Amino acid sequence: MVASSRLLCQRRTKVTRCCRRMCTSGGWSSPTMEQSSKVAHFTTPFSYCCLNSIHSAMNGLLPPEIRVREISAARPEFHARTSTKSKEAANYFVGTHDFTSFANAAHNDRERRSTKKITRFDVTEMGAVLQLEVEGTGFLYRQVRNMVALLLQVGKEALPPDIVPAIIAVRDRKELAKVALSAPPHGLCLMSVNYDEEILKPPEGSPPVSFGRTHHLSKCKLPFY
Repeated sequence: MVASSRLLCQRRTKVTRCCRRMCTSGGWSSPTMEQSSKVAHFTTPFSYCCLNSIHSAMNGLLPPEIRVREISAARPEFHARTSTKSKEAANYFVGTHDFTSFANAAHNDRERRSTKKITRFDVTEMGAVLQLEVEGTGFLYRQVRNMVALLLQVGKEALPPDIVPAIIAVRDRKELAKVALSAPPHGLCLMSVNYDEEILKPPEGSPPVSFGRTHHLSKCKLPFY
């Protein structure tokens, strides 16, 4: 994949007449690893009213096994490699860990269980917005905000992705505070609370589940203004 990435940037340089250092690709770059897709970005001083010509030109210079499937304009904030690093760092959180390093002290939490299980941590780039979705069996006080804060530092390339397991291992909140402050609560949203289906089953002999009364518009008295 290293060869194909280099070849892609070389052909892009020839078509756009921009220097090689203005092309950045994201994803793994191991020579022994195959990859079905790859994202790259480049900056150009030229303005294109239509991207079809540059798309056709690049595919015309590439071997048949390598194809550019889509070309689109991107916001200045987009970075192919930075987004990849954030995703790599987020994957370190998945699993069962002691999250003492990511928990702030709560006044009403004297005897807390710091071991939690993260089942999913997705990082999705939506233009200038970075959407992070985390799912787990439970969270400590400010755990999510502290995890997000560290991922943002990784995304800015201020820290390497493998800082995550290192911070988890020390089990010390002060170590995290040295490299990242808690992310603000703005944008933090609880999407859902999921339970095991077996737990939700009512006991035998229980009354049927109520979903509320069904109201019809024709029977409702609407006020007139």
